Amino acid sequence: MKNVTTAVKPIAKLVMAVGLIAGASISMPALAGKKLEIDDTKWISVGAGLRTVAKFTEDASPSGDDATDFDVENIRLYFSGQVHEYVKFTFNTDEIFGDGPVDVLDAIAQLEFSPSFNIWMGRMLTPADRIEMNGPFYGLTWNQYTQPLYPSDQGGDAGSYGRDDGITVWGTLGKFQYAVGAFEGVEGFGNVDDNPLFAARFAYNFLNMEGNPAYYTSGTYFGKAGNVLTLAVSAQSQKDGTGSEDSSGDFSGYTIDLLSETVVGDGNALTIEAEYKDFEADYTLASGPMTGDCFCLFDGESYYLSGAFYFGEKIGPGAFQPYVRYVENKPSDGDKSDLTELGVNYVIDGHNARLNLNYGTGDANISGYKGADVQSLSFGIQIQI
Repeated sequence: MKNVTTAVKPIAKLVMAVGLIAGASISMPALAGKKLEIDDTKWISVGAGLRTVAKFTEDASPSGDDATDFDVENIRLYFSGQVHEYVKFTFNTDEIFGDGPVDVLDAIAQLEFSPSFNIWMGRMLTPADRIEMNGPFYGLTWNQYTQPLYPSDQGGDAGSYGRDDGITVWGTLGKFQYAVGAFEGVEGFGNVDDNPLFAARFAYNFLNMEGNPAYYTSGTYFGKAGNVLTLAVSAQSQKDGTGSEDSSGDFSGYTIDLLSETVVGDGNALTIEAEYKDFEADYTLASGPMTGDCFCLFDGESYYLSGAFYFGEKIGPGAFQPYVRYVENKPSDGDKSDLTELGVNYVIDGHNARLNLNYGTGDANISGYKGADVQSLSFGIQIQI
């Protein structure tokens, strides 16, 4: 591992950027989303979300020197509405990876009959593990995507940002939550018979219920949900979900995830988030078929553990939440990798307005396979209305 001191060379530049940006963000006027009520049962609401980051990475420039990058990671527009007591819709957009063009994120027709039974159809999140159900805006840590993800998070061939076209049945029975769906999954490649992807998530809330829409999740509630202890299992599978047209293979995977958040004292909260993931892919990123374009995935195990403490007493307009996250990936056909992230959230308005400063070191990445051993320092701003 490289000397930690070499990773803090750009700290002076970062501190200056933090001071300027934080000062500007604190002075911005407070905004709120808009809900237009048409009559007693019909309404439309609009909103937006933005995540932008400044990142300094050791020895990552083309010349081999330290690299400085400024990225807009997400810019989203949210639209939702109700046309009948039991009929709703959601339409969200995102500038994918901040590089454009603006694309459809969600487009959901929602039949919501009762808390225990609902049907969604369209483009939506496939039931999966907590970090994928969190999405980037509701995670505990800024860089939560450093382990392999399910097919619908592969950037287009089988969906993007965890979304895919399909149908999901979901609901809540007491403290038990379920979501079961069928989706397009990977199209083409080895899936010449057009087999669907099946996905499911089952969660039990031992203490307080998590207050999220549908089967979505959060990585922290900053103590506002009281004591939370939720254990969940998710699974996905698709016949011919890997490989090429000349040589197809199957995919299956399951995940066990846990969230514990305990209120400590007056407004403080201790948060623990953990996950174990196991993927089986007949064709992998390290050993694809000999011929044809391949939709290849990770095969092996992965896990992470995060811990955070939210200090409820505000300093200025917000409160601090320091955290640590460790992830380890173990591919069946490659070397294991790991990454440690140390960070702090400055929480102004929950997930709607927060700043993040974090330091990461290690060789784990979103592919699941070992990458370069790098050290990075980043500062991010997240805003939603």
